[in-house]
Amino acid sequence: QVQLVESGGGLVQPGGSLRLSCAASGSIFRFSAMGWYRQAPGKQRDLVATITGGGNIVYADSVKGRFTISRDNAKNTLYLQMNSLKLEDTAVYSCYADLPGFIRAYWGQGTQVTVSS
Repeated sequence: QVQLVESGGGLVQPGGSLRLSCAASGSIFRFSAMGWYRQAPGKQRDLVATITGGGNIVYADSVKGRFTISRDNAKNTLYLQMNSLKLEDTAVYSCYADLPGFIRAYWGQGTQVTVSS
């Protein structure tokens, strides 16, 4: 089955940058959408950003202007570039992929992002 594996998390200072990657085991062309969620301890999982197969992008208001979602079909990889990081961005970030008629069909296991002074 399809595997999604996140990488790129770590510890950064406020105002710093980090790029997350989500590598798929096969072609991502067949996915109707891919995106990123995040979840902090004791809090609900929230959608951060989504990119559709047609290239349409939607960001959460909390990250708009700071985060950029993109994909590289040749590398079968989804990215999340995170700039101007804030303490409240601390969370486990997970990628997902949708299939037509089957939203959130696949999930990665997440990568920890910690923003701390």
